[in-house]
Amino acid sequence: MKNKKISKKDKKNYLKIRKNVENFLKKQSKYYDSDLKIILDIAPQIHKGSKEFFVKSKIMTADIDKNSNSDFIIDICQNNENLIKSETFDVVICTEVLEHTKNPFSAINEIYRILKNDAILLITTPFDFRIHGPLPDCWRFTEHGLRELLKKFKNIEIVGLENKKRFLMPLHYTIKAIK
Repeated sequence: MKNKKISKKDKKNYLKIRKNVENFLKKQSKYYDSDLKIILDIAPQIHKGSKEFFVKSKIMTADIDKNSNSDFIIDICQNNENLIKSETFDVVICTEVLEHTKNPFSAINEIYRILKNDAILLITTPFDFRIHGPLPDCWRFTEHGLRELLKKFKNIEIVGLENKKRFLMPLHYTIKAIK
């Protein structure tokens, strides 16, 4: 894939997605930010991540990039029990990551393993958006696919950022699931 200039439409959609992620994290922090909570923010990369919104909680980070300065350098598609004990986190935040995993089912299984019982998983992922970095960008999930991925969770709330010009083609999803 050659590097091409980003179109105005793609830039506009990117900004909508970033705003949607920020609004989602801001809203969820009102419910789940506490000095009693331990949060894992997966692949915060160059974006602000959860630290801007979850100011009371203890936040740890995980990324596959060895240069990310994350607390854990891991592939969430693998069992990382040697680095992270089962049922460690009260909240796992996974924004704009699932589409980049090579095996999203394995990634969700690993996230499920590290979440405490009754803990919260917060996910965002694009649907009607161009292929983007960091590569690989492997997947786009429909609401039905997300429900299948998360079927072992007790409660799943999926909200689409609707595209008024394309019926049943939301630009982006925000998801909250309870273990």
